[in-house]
Amino acid sequence: MTDLHLWLRHEARTTERRTPLVPADARRLVEAGVRLTVEQSPQRIFPIEEYEAAGCGVAPAGSWVSAPDDAVVLGLKELPDEPAELPHRHIFFGHAYKRQPGAEALLRRFAAGGGALLDLEYLVDDDGRRLAAFGFWAGYLGAALAVLQHRGRLAAPLVPGSKEELDETLRRAAGDEEFTALVVGALGRSGRGARVAFQAAGIEPTCWDLAETRDLDRPALLGHDVMVNAVLATSPVPPFLREEDLDAPARRLRTLCDVTCDVGSPLNVLPVYDRTTDWDEPVRRLRKEPPLDLIAIDNLPSLLPRESSTDFSAALVIQLAAFSVGGPWGRCLDRFHQACRELGITERESGNG
Repeated sequence: MTDLHLWLRHEARTTERRTPLVPADARRLVEAGVRLTVEQSPQRIFPIEEYEAAGCGVAPAGSWVSAPDDAVVLGLKELPDEPAELPHRHIFFGHAYKRQPGAEALLRRFAAGGGALLDLEYLVDDDGRRLAAFGFWAGYLGAALAVLQHRGRLAAPLVPGSKEELDETLRRAAGDEEFTALVVGALGRSGRGARVAFQAAGIEPTCWDLAETRDLDRPALLGHDVMVNAVLATSPVPPFLREEDLDAPARRLRTLCDVTCDVGSPLNVLPVYDRTTDWDEPVRRLRKEPPLDLIAIDNLPSLLPRESSTDFSAALVIQLAAFSVGGPWGRCLDRFHQACRELGITERESGNG
């Protein structure tokens, strides 16, 4: 794939330490003939020297805005607000196809510049299964933080670390007071990660998936002490929690972690909050009496940046090595064009097809 030029950008978000491509996998691409430019980043978990040793070119942070037109810009989280026009093809999690706040503005920036979004959430196989995802680590961390918060052991601000350190913290907390936990979406990647974290903390959670949410037992949901939502809805479903549920006299639920963080979307299954939490203030109290605490951090895997990056990169590098106008990447581009049409943006404007 000698004609592919990938440009790995620095992440604008200060708490984002992950990378979609680790140095070992960057070397694989370089050896396969891919031209790879990596921006310097003071926060990326892997130092720039490891990318240089892998044969990558180096560029200043934020220089993707002046990258060659044919470069494909690779990242994870949101772009800076400028420039207003985006002429490149960008690979990242755009969160722009379910009417989230700011989605239309982002897509119109691509339309203005003639670029395209290849959204990693929609990089799927022929059966619609995600080909690269952080889901396990999001679920693992969501449940871990919920355990520590419920047991009064969660310290803020949050700082990234290793899985070994977090596992040890969970083991130390395992002797604390017992509680009941519920994982909704327990059979998916995130749900599996949540189950592993609860088990590390000595908790055997109740596990719900499609069968249980199709005919939701709301009193049973509210009867758990802790709930982790790991469901990413792709079509409208009745919400799992409503405002009136938070004031139900029989509510036992005290700690709620929303791994999905679909706030602002009409597909949100937890429309009981209007903003996410963050590393500085990871917990928000939704009700004072009886208390109900919310954790809704939209980059949870960045708290274990090395492990989550390594896993994600191992899956993504296979797709990058086979980058083409068809297959999974073609489906990404088709989904981008579909989203533009839904907003009245013509195919001619959205370009880069």
